[in-house]
Amino acid sequence: MKNGDNSSSSLDSRFNQTLKNVQELLKGRSIPGKILLTRRTDPPEDPGLRDPSPSSGRSFSENDAGTSDRVDMSREAEAWSSSKINNNATANKFKPTYSNTEPMSKDVQKFPMGSRATDSARVLKFTKELSATTVILERLRELAWSGVPPYMRPDVWRLVLGYAPSNSDRREGVLRRKRLEYLDCVAQFYDIPDTERSDDEINMLRQISVDCPRTAPDITFFLQHQVQKSLERILYTLAIRHPASGYVQGINDLATPFLVVFLSEYLEGDIDNWSMYDLSPDKISDIEADCYWCLSKLLDGMQDHYTFAQPGIQRLVFKLKELVRRIDGKH
Repeated sequence: MKNGDNSSSSLDSRFNQTLKNVQELLKGRSIPGKILLTRRTDPPEDPGLRDPSPSSGRSFSENDAGTSDRVDMSREAEAWSSSKINNNATANKFKPTYSNTEPMSKDVQKFPMGSRATDSARVLKFTKELSATTVILERLRELAWSGVPPYMRPDVWRLVLGYAPSNSDRREGVLRRKRLEYLDCVAQFYDIPDTERSDDEINMLRQISVDCPRTAPDITFFLQHQVQKSLERILYTLAIRHPASGYVQGINDLATPFLVVFLSEYLEGDIDNWSMYDLSPDKISDIEADCYWCLSKLLDGMQDHYTFAQPGIQRLVFKLKELVRRIDGKH
């Protein structure tokens, strides 16, 4: 009987051990079945959109696994949820934010795509010089030698030619006074009947009125009557105020760049679409005054080009002749 009892107890112990191994196997804790029976170790793309299902990664029902397995699954889900929150927080921490970023400078924005890499740097340099309380004209001239951004030309040209003062506190007052002075000159010399003009003044006005329609005839904008009248007022007032040279053919072509540049402050788009009728009389008078004073400053440095016998032009021709002789004299 003892042998039977021993064999029976041995059988029971082996049965219990086998049952224990099976239970451990079903719970996914034994090494051989861990890879096949446990859930995937990599988190799904979005755990919130996927409910853990018995058929996903398991070959048995959750009810067979017991309470301890459900506890393990809930802990695992909590771990993946916490991991996702931490990962999102870390990603947001290093993600650049643009809501508090200051916008780019307006001057720089005005350059179109495909512009030179140095254009933005030049704009910043111009902006720095123009925003100073007192503009250093030597620096501005040196910077402008290679060209000025179109929308900055009105301010730069006024400063470089000496029409606008370099001190920003005085600039607005001086421009206002100069523009009023131009209006007084127009009222005194231009807006008068021919009976109050001399014969020379009548002939000069007639010559100007003939040359104005010939100015840039291939540009539709200059064919407008209002443009030609503005050009006529500028040139006639200039001729009266500069009796040494008066009016000479060719001065009208010097006035056109100033007119276009100062008009660009008020008119946008292509010049072919501009119209002087879109401007108020006050704006037109300001534009004319700026053209008049800048053209006067320009002619002050080359007035002998337009006086009798044109000594200034003769001097330049002589310099050109000397330059050609030095370079090509041996040939």
